[in-house]
Amino acid sequence: MICSVKSKTRTELIDITSKIQDMVMSAGIDQGLCMLYVPHTTAAITINESADPSVKDDILMIINKIIPWEAGYRHLEGNSPAHIKSTIVGTSELIAIDNNRLVLGTWQGIFFCEFDGPRTRKVQVRIIKEKFQE
Repeated sequence: MICSVKSKTRTELIDITSKIQDMVMSAGIDQGLCMLYVPHTTAAITINESADPSVKDDILMIINKIIPWEAGYRHLEGNSPAHIKSTIVGTSELIAIDNNRLVLGTWQGIFFCEFDGPRTRKVQVRIIKEKFQE
């Protein structure tokens, strides 16, 4: 399955928790795993606090401070910082499913991390049903 994500700015954390949860519910999996993979070299995925929007602002502020847009990069496309950010944050997450729900902490959400937007992106979603051995 594909989860489509449209970013509006160069760097942005977009909460996709409800989209992914809807996919899990549609799959009707009581127990299993949800694998998320971002097939882009300038984007990533992470799990973090979703209750307070200032957390994602703080994350982006520090990531952009650590990896600035202007630093004498050699990559000709001019988006080396986005590649570096993607590598550091990571392009996949694996989340348990229990009772047809993603197993996330009380304050946790799933964020698509845009580092070279605005763009329309894809997240590959694989829902795997747990098989019990008897």
